[in-house]
Amino acid sequence: MTFSIHTGAPSIALYTEGTYPQAHGGVSVWVDQLVRGLGDHRFEVQAISGLPFTHAAVPMPDNVSFTQVPLWGTPPPAPFRVDAARRRDAEEAYLAVLDGLCTLDLELFGAGLQLFSSLGQHGGFTALLDTPRLARLTLDTWAGHATRQAGSRRRDDARLPQPTVADALDVLGWLEHALRPLGHAAPHAQVGHAVSNGFAGLLALHGLWTHGTPFVLTEHGVYLRERYMEFRRSAYSPGFKGLLLRFYRLLCSLVYREATLVLPGSHYNRRWEERLGAHPDKIQCVYNGIDPDIFPPAEQEPEGSVVSWVGRIDPLKDIETLIRAFDLVRRRNAGAQLRLFGGTPAGNEDYLFRCQSLTRQLNLTGNVTFEGRIDDITDAYRAGQVVALTSVSEGFPYTVIEAMAMGRPPVATRVGGVPEAVGDAGLIVRPRDVLGVASALTRLLDDAPLRARLGRAARERVMELFTLDGCLDAYRRAYPLVIAGEALS
Repeated sequence: MTFSIHTGAPSIALYTEGTYPQAHGGVSVWVDQLVRGLGDHRFEVQAISGLPFTHAAVPMPDNVSFTQVPLWGTPPPAPFRVDAARRRDAEEAYLAVLDGLCTLDLELFGAGLQLFSSLGQHGGFTALLDTPRLARLTLDTWAGHATRQAGSRRRDDARLPQPTVADALDVLGWLEHALRPLGHAAPHAQVGHAVSNGFAGLLALHGLWTHGTPFVLTEHGVYLRERYMEFRRSAYSPGFKGLLLRFYRLLCSLVYREATLVLPGSHYNRRWEERLGAHPDKIQCVYNGIDPDIFPPAEQEPEGSVVSWVGRIDPLKDIETLIRAFDLVRRRNAGAQLRLFGGTPAGNEDYLFRCQSLTRQLNLTGNVTFEGRIDDITDAYRAGQVVALTSVSEGFPYTVIEAMAMGRPPVATRVGGVPEAVGDAGLIVRPRDVLGVASALTRLLDDAPLRARLGRAARERVMELFTLDGCLDAYRRAYPLVIAGEALS
């Protein structure tokens, strides 16, 4: 499909993973602001999901169309006829990817992905990978590399563990799903835009290799760092976990290298991006922005001592630390309240249960409420005198700058771009620091003049640095520059 161009604006292939339009959250808010704010641009969204979804969670404006790219469920359709040459090409591509993973060879890994991208222009290749022959080649290739590395002087953390048969089968099965995006048709567009690294970045590479479409990469959180944190809690075997993390590491490096522009949402991301292959000259921080008219200063504080938390129920938000800290606050101030606003994404129900169980164990059921999604998010910020964020990983969270715009001082953890957002307009604490969070919350709840002073400073900081118009203007200028292969000054 070729887009018609509105008033000379470029057509955009927008690549997402697990966010817009199938799920709510900060990144979906950001995408929605982008596509609505650039209404003269035409966006074709390719949305990576786990399983296919039946309904979009986020209403889309008229300048947006989208297609799903599920990693699971029914695979992309294969060509009507599969000949021996296509089977050989698929095996060659797979072994290049596997050899690249085993040796951490980015060039070999990238060459294998590009071969799959070429194969994918003619349909999917699931049936070519799900074979006993490739299972045996996976085990033998992996074991051979591991044996050679065992006698080398490589650092222990770079050595490849010996695989079990189960490891080899699991990796082959996982790679077959991970490579499925390359079996979908790449959109025709003048410029690509990966909203994150990872699988969204894989789609951007597919567009680059298929149509020569240059792309910009936006980074909210640090994708690879979050995969490391996620896998720390996993029950995967060391061999399987090691190969998957190698895949993410090499994929992220390749996307950083091939992107024309890398636009992180905070300066914090830069050190990860440079270390993983992004040239410093093409990195430019573009902060998230909000419409300050939608988040006006809250005129009154609630009665009593109330802490608000706003976000999705997710382990990365570390709500357990907040609950434990609030228990210490409550011991000093028996009437204090903690109000938690936000939905629970599919798959995170166990974490919600864990947080609710902790609340009961600490006898906080009369002081802590789980209030789910709220129609008007501004009511969530008005509900508290202080807004808390205790995440262990963040990009540049909307909840912080939205709360600040309404004059609510934040207590937030020193992760990602949070300190850049807060500046001197709130209190910053270490992640997972129960005592530090409790101390900061108590200080603000007990000191009304301090809250008022920080609240005024917070609103002023948002008006100066974090408006939606500034963010949209940066992307309005970025797309033509990406097409021209230039840097964003």
